[in-house]
Amino acid sequence: MGPGEIVKVQEYLQNTFSNDNLKLMRRPKATDSLEVMLDNEFIGIVYRDEDEGEISYQFHMTILEEDLPQE
Repeated sequence: MGPGEIVKVQEYLQNTFSNDNLKLMRRPKATDSLEVMLDNEFIGIVYRDEDEGEISYQFHMTILEEDLPQE
């Protein structure tokens, strides 16, 4: 993803989640995805998909059971 595209996706996520602390970081060996960081903590991946000339982005976030609040 190019710099302009990264800025657009980052701004979309920041606006959607009302949080300017969400940042997108390039991944060393991947060109089709970015790391999503919240306050310098990794929270997920954004993938870029192009199919028949249409571009879309998928945000994938894994939540570990150990990170959930205890009852």
